[in-house]
Amino acid sequence: QVQLVESGGGLVQVGGSLRLTCAASGSIVSISSMGWYRQAPGKQRELVAVRTRGGTRNYLASVKGRFTISRDNAQNTVNLQMDSLRPEDTAVYYCNAYATTSQATGLRGDEYWGQGTQVTVSS
Repeated sequence: QVQLVESGGGLVQVGGSLRLTCAASGSIVSISSMGWYRQAPGKQRELVAVRTRGGTRNYLASVKGRFTISRDNAQNTVNLQMDSLRPEDTAVYYCNAYATTSQATGLRGDEYWGQGTQVTVSS
């Protein structure tokens, strides 16, 4: 099993910045990708940013140029630097990881989610 613990959410004014951090722990052999999703009230969960182990980054179109994802493969952490925040960025942000773990039956790959952290941008 893998545990994802998020931190860094909160309340910020329009144009402000926040930095989200997610740390993965458990019987981890490797993590192929780590990223962030978000879900606003009444809307579907959407991918915000993802970074593969090899360094490829993908962003939601509306956050390109404002958000930056970074990852420390050795520490199994992923950060999301969010600048120039807008009211429409308000949502619960979830850390996501595809990880291979070592179990009694061998290696296993699964998708994992954090508990979510609230980001609120006030106008």
